[in-house]
Amino acid sequence: MRLDHYSSRTADLPGCIDFYAKALGFVPGPRPDFPFAGAWLYRSDAQGKSTGEAVVHLIDIGTQGEGGLSGYLGDKAAGQIQFGTGAIDHIAFEASGLQAMYRNLSAGGIVFRERRVPGMALHQLFVEDPCGVTLELNYVDADDLAAADARAKV
Repeated sequence: MRLDHYSSRTADLPGCIDFYAKALGFVPGPRPDFPFAGAWLYRSDAQGKSTGEAVVHLIDIGTQGEGGLSGYLGDKAAGQIQFGTGAIDHIAFEASGLQAMYRNLSAGGIVFRERRVPGMALHQLFVEDPCGVTLELNYVDADDLAAADARAKV
């Protein structure tokens, strides 16, 4: 029906929480009492309040506890969980407010790359989270496309 969330294992839980807050405006929120540490990150509204939709689940691979992560989600080889997106190339979000995103990324010192999809009214930004997961932000709104065009002319 729709993608509910994605989950990422990380050795840098605070760094990932900070990245998603700065880059995408996500906010930490309620999380079940799992036998391992982590965080659920929620979309936020224009005032920075949670929308109630957790879209990113972070799993701290450094603090598994008794039975913890292995017992709940299963084992993964160390090389599978350290860095990058693996077989999945990227995760995409529909987005709006491109001017504000440019400011957020610049203020946070977050490197991004961008492109216009050939033959489509679609502008994309690409960023990587601290674990190397590539995120694609898709902008289709006319104001966002105009902002991208204006930036390209500078």
